[in-house]
Amino acid sequence: MKIDLNRREFMQSTAAIGAGLFVANHAMGQTSGNRDTINVALIGAGAQGQILSNVILRMGAQSGVRFVAVCDIWEKLNLTRVSRGFDAYRAHGHKGTPYVDYKEMLDKEENLDAVIVASPDFWHAEHTIAALEKGCHVYCEKEMSNTIEGARRMVEAARKSGKLLQIGHQRRSNPRYQYSYEKYIQEAKLLGRITTINGQWNRSRAACEDLGWAAGAEIDEATLNKYGYKDMHQFRNWRWFKGLGGGPIVDLGSHQIDIYSWFLDANPKSVMASGGIDYWTNHEWYDNVMAIYEYETKAGLVRAFYQTLTTNSANGYYESFMGDQGTLVISEAANRGSAYRESWVEEDKWQPWVDKGYLLKTAGVIAEEPDEDAVLDLRTSVSPSEYTIPITMSEAYHQPHLVNFFDAIRGKAKLTCPAEVGFETAVTVLKVNEAVEKGSWLEFNPDEFTI
Repeated sequence: MKIDLNRREFMQSTAAIGAGLFVANHAMGQTSGNRDTINVALIGAGAQGQILSNVILRMGAQSGVRFVAVCDIWEKLNLTRVSRGFDAYRAHGHKGTPYVDYKEMLDKEENLDAVIVASPDFWHAEHTIAALEKGCHVYCEKEMSNTIEGARRMVEAARKSGKLLQIGHQRRSNPRYQYSYEKYIQEAKLLGRITTINGQWNRSRAACEDLGWAAGAEIDEATLNKYGYKDMHQFRNWRWFKGLGGGPIVDLGSHQIDIYSWFLDANPKSVMASGGIDYWTNHEWYDNVMAIYEYETKAGLVRAFYQTLTTNSANGYYESFMGDQGTLVISEAANRGSAYRESWVEEDKWQPWVDKGYLLKTAGVIAEEPDEDAVLDLRTSVSPSEYTIPITMSEAYHQPHLVNFFDAIRGKAKLTCPAEVGFETAVTVLKVNEAVEKGSWLEFNPDEFTI
């Protein structure tokens, strides 16, 4: 039987909270106590800001989270749309006081408890630090910053303020990922010695077309320049431009590469990468990237491959952890996830975990030994047996991570991705673009991951 488990139920039924994570001393709220209402402002009302705010609105009045303001420089579209949307939920305590200038918002909104930062990456550090200095807890979307220096200043500001800073690597709060790490990697050690990781996020050409805008909806040039954009094309497609975003390896790959380090309980020692502006010729960042990391773990060396494409969506996105005894394939998408037992490993070794409900045996896919009289191709191994993960998630992808943030403010939980963890991932991911540029192996100094 599969278990449809939300994050709160999972956290109450397992000790997985914080498993394998470095959690800073300030990762649990200390000053807010069990306050019933959390007043929140949104900075950045674009696509990601709308995704996060819609999740919170759907959580309902019982969540105790109330939007009180929204800030965005695109008055004609994003700001107006989200402000009106918040106002439409006044019955639940929300209101959408609109601002273009985030400084004005932080100055005027005196009762703010938290700020959600969903602005473009190159604004994350400035927006986050200002909110922390205001005395607000912050949920900041990944990538934490488009520069290591910006990410470092964010960590320092969080420590100085004593406020919480959650980075939006939402898989860290996903009950299926937490279950897989706690049960398969840590407790059962089903995979044996992990030697290889493969991951990808492939997107179709159609999904990667440049974003446009309606005639008459343009932001004036003076405003665009004031906030760091050359023109509307750059404003709408900032992820592709140097100094603004980091390209697909940062925008997409960051989520999954973060899981590599989490499940291995290690940071990489080196990376090499290949990529280029192979298809989308009006961009500055690489549209297709392939990277290889080396991790030195307690059990030995692990090589980890990652690929992101923007021209073909085959097989979507997933992470595959391969050990000498088994494989775990997991994805945030559509509750996809299975464990595969290598054919040489006796079924009896995995059966106790099936009996405990950790795994569900997939009928009809269990490998069988070949007929002794059959002519075998010695290059082919017997297919592994498949087992599925007995945890499904019916919530929106970002909801568990947001709930973890609000629970931490209330002193009921520890952050699953505090600033220090987000910083380590930023160091790990941002170096890929540098490796592409230099065309050689780059070594990580362990000091790069500490502040």
